[in-house]
Amino acid sequence: LVSAILLIFRVVRGQEGDSRESASTISTTSTDGNGRKFSIKLGNLVIGDDSKATGTILIETKPDWAPLGVDRFHNLIDAQFLEDCRFFRVVNNFIVQFGMNGDPNVQKKWEQKPIKDDKVLQTNDRGTVTFATAGPGTRTTQLFINSKKNKFLDSEGFAPIGIVLSGMEFVDAINDKWGEKPNQGKITEYGNEYLDKNFPGLSYIISVESID
Repeated sequence: LVSAILLIFRVVRGQEGDSRESASTISTTSTDGNGRKFSIKLGNLVIGDDSKATGTILIETKPDWAPLGVDRFHNLIDAQFLEDCRFFRVVNNFIVQFGMNGDPNVQKKWEQKPIKDDKVLQTNDRGTVTFATAGPGTRTTQLFINSKKNKFLDSEGFAPIGIVLSGMEFVDAINDKWGEKPNQGKITEYGNEYLDKNFPGLSYIISVESID
């Protein structure tokens, strides 16, 4: 079971464009230790017969749950890393996964800076936001939102960093057509070009706005 879970959440290593950040400007420094709230607009949601619907979710980070993970999430937000990221892995009644940048060069730079682990202080309940990991000390950019309570992930080291305060109905509307078919290695290598060509209609992040 342990090896299967780690394989499921494997972070593929390897990997500029409009280059939202350069290697020298990627922030890995600590934030002020406070939680923040973010309004995240999603596109290509499937609501009824509309497969191009939009919706907004509100996420609050919880430094007291996982301070290192929260710092990394804030760094990603502040670098505009998550804009235009696809939900490339959607497993019904389990999780929706995102956090691989559409520009392969940007993705590579962040993957070179993994963060240390946080202790698991909060259960992976429905609506919690958690970093994916391939084992100790491997968290980089990939995250998932729990679609249901996945308590068994707690003992595997998956530490939630925040929670969806509102908009879970839109998380539930993320396009699940392609399931787990997108290849993470190819996303790393070719970014959104690969995803758009082979898996059209993936739900994605349109924008992220801090509402602090």
